[in-house]
Amino acid sequence: MHDSSSPGTLIVGGGHAGYQCAESLRHAGYTDPITIIDAQPHLPYQRPPLTKTYLQVPTEADRLHFRPASYFADHQIELLLGRRVSAIDRQTRQLTLDNGETREYHSLVLATGARLRYLNCPGAQLQGVHYIRHLDDVHQIQKHLPVVQQVVIIGGGFISLECAATLCQLGKKVTVLEIGDRLMARSISQEISAFMQQVHEEHGVTVRFDSQVEMINGNDLIESVQLASGDTLPAQLVMVGIGVEPEITLAQQADLVTNEGILVDEHCRTSDPAIYAAGDCTEFISRFAERQLRLESVQNATDQAKIVAEVIAGKENSYDAIPWFWTDQHRTKLQMAGLHQGYTRVHQRGDMEEQRFSLFYFRDHRLIAVHSINRPGDHMSARKLLAAGISPTQTQVEDMEFKLSSLLKPR
Repeated sequence: MHDSSSPGTLIVGGGHAGYQCAESLRHAGYTDPITIIDAQPHLPYQRPPLTKTYLQVPTEADRLHFRPASYFADHQIELLLGRRVSAIDRQTRQLTLDNGETREYHSLVLATGARLRYLNCPGAQLQGVHYIRHLDDVHQIQKHLPVVQQVVIIGGGFISLECAATLCQLGKKVTVLEIGDRLMARSISQEISAFMQQVHEEHGVTVRFDSQVEMINGNDLIESVQLASGDTLPAQLVMVGIGVEPEITLAQQADLVTNEGILVDEHCRTSDPAIYAAGDCTEFISRFAERQLRLESVQNATDQAKIVAEVIAGKENSYDAIPWFWTDQHRTKLQMAGLHQGYTRVHQRGDMEEQRFSLFYFRDHRLIAVHSINRPGDHMSARKLLAAGISPTQTQVEDMEFKLSSLLKPR
């Protein structure tokens, strides 16, 4: 805790990490000033619904907000919305904003997230080519949707496939183009990729692999997508989801140590002890991965932000959360706990035909990850087992009568 004359904490970014940090600081009893600076003009809001319920049914945007404006006022959290930070001066502990204004800090939190990768081909700037990162992106797509019959989605990751499912439900004819040889290859195993491909195809989505986009044709509006193979696909809407890059420019300009992300220690401190970072922009050592990594997930952003808040408020806590992720596509809920890369064997629980099963990934005899399809109970047990370092046997995994949660009970 600091004295009341302290300049307090400045948080750069109003996404999941930025908002959570502010809320957790107040929850921890921190009484110094808190300011969230965000380039978006909107109150801090949740991102996952953008590709799902919000894209499908444009409800009031305030239902996406973490909290109403009154919450921030009542908890004395200042919001500087529609403002960008142009520089950090670590010596004087000051930020300069894009309008020339300066702000002092005692603690600075970089929750800058990630920025989109943009398509680089002729026609990429045509009207009708869209990305989803922010609320305004969805509003632009919704304006366009009534005249759209055919959609081409470039990229086969989570965001793209959630959009594919939603647009399919809206009656659009959807084709997904993936440059690699399977869906969501960075995040899930081959077995789950194949299963999810089948789910999409059963709902009428066309999935094409090894597909390189050569150009997008059209005058003012798009008309078709031309592939390197020579094929041309008619489209009135192109959605691009080809990944993101960590937003680390500010950190680099301030000479903080960065690699693929802003390097942080177990307390989420950067190489400057007065500056912390949380969320998609960070790189950290994970005991679950046994290496340095960067995660793009709501869980990581939220849990790191809670640690930052505790440390700033005077409690030296460490980040050691189990990574977990989820995605809803069509009527299928895919939940992932742990990191499956480097597994040596896999065992199945439940029935793939019934579309309710989990795959348990082991490295030798140690459980390292569980991917669940429509089995939320398995997912919750998996998170607890992984965090506790408990590995079930193959027999226990495959026996549907066996309660995985029983392994967690004190013996």
